[in-house]
Amino acid sequence: MESYIQELDAYFCEQYSDYVKLSALAGYEMPDTVYIARDGNIARRDSSVMRLCHQKKKDELLAAFKAGLADTSFTFNFSFPTFRNRLEDRRRKYTFAKLLPDALKHVSETAESAGEKLDIDSKIWQKIVKGKLYPEKNTVLALALVCHMQAQDCAKLLGACGFKLDATSVRDVVTYYLIEHKIFNREMRNACLAEYKISNLPIKD
Repeated sequence: MESYIQELDAYFCEQYSDYVKLSALAGYEMPDTVYIARDGNIARRDSSVMRLCHQKKKDELLAAFKAGLADTSFTFNFSFPTFRNRLEDRRRKYTFAKLLPDALKHVSETAESAGEKLDIDSKIWQKIVKGKLYPEKNTVLALALVCHMQAQDCAKLLGACGFKLDATSVRDVVTYYLIEHKIFNREMRNACLAEYKISNLPIKD
């Protein structure tokens, strides 16, 4: 297995936190989350002790988890702002359309060059750029990957759209790993996405 896949696996085991799905894996050992503290009182450990990285058989459990994966993260590439949204956007300092130019400038991209790398109709993309449509989460994550975007700019764009990275989402954990560790090589990126069955990001081949 390629080293970058192994590093992704380790990161995933440390970060992924859908404990309902993890605890349902055959062989998963439920850790003691409640214990007696030194003062004699009952205390509770942080829920992060339930992550795969703390399991003795984490490699086997991760393999079983991957075998049952299917990409359920599909969303449309855009959503329609309401009339109230459009009025509020005029007053808001930070919207996706207002933050996008600087985020792209940081990576020497333009709205036009970025759009050419996304599997989105050019007319739809132009409306997103102008703030007439809102991008969905899949679109923002795909944009960050194809434009080699900085992690902080990706987070700002997500926040402007009302999204945040979700540690219970396989897609979010894997894509953030790629962005945070600057793994933008197409072959390596696609291998990582395929390893976790992520196929619904609007990235142009």
